[in-house]
Amino acid sequence: MRQLFKRLGDGVSVALFTALFLVFIVQIVARFVFQRPLPWTDELAVMLYVWVILWSAALVVPEREHVMFDLVWNAVGPAVRRVLRIVGHGMLGGLCAWALPATWDYVHFMAREGTPVLGVPFMLVFAPFVLLMVALIVRSAVAIVRAWRGLDLGDAAIPSA
Repeated sequence: MRQLFKRLGDGVSVALFTALFLVFIVQIVARFVFQRPLPWTDELAVMLYVWVILWSAALVVPEREHVMFDLVWNAVGPAVRRVLRIVGHGMLGGLCAWALPATWDYVHFMAREGTPVLGVPFMLVFAPFVLLMVALIVRSAVAIVRAWRGLDLGDAAIPSA
């Protein structure tokens, strides 16, 4: 089941990025070949970019591949790492949980406004931000439980290319 969700998340990311690339190509051809820029391509490219970034950060990119400041982490032992991980993820997950209702209220409020050219409700444009917040809460809770059990406390490894 986990593999199915991973493949689904990856597939959506690939589809979004492919759509972004195609819109970008249409934009370039319209602007530089036909000298007729299309306003909808700019707007759709921005919306797709927001979706690609937020969707991927929430569901596709594993924690170890996010940017991290690991000088302190690599300099301390497992006991301090456990505390750092619990406190850090407690703050991150706690702040996201605290901000989630207001985030949802704002995104829901933006349903009344639409994008200038396509008229897409801003709620749809920024919906993956709510998904990112929920993913951060869940990831933080899992990381706290794993740190409490003494897991994932090794040196921060550079992801393999």
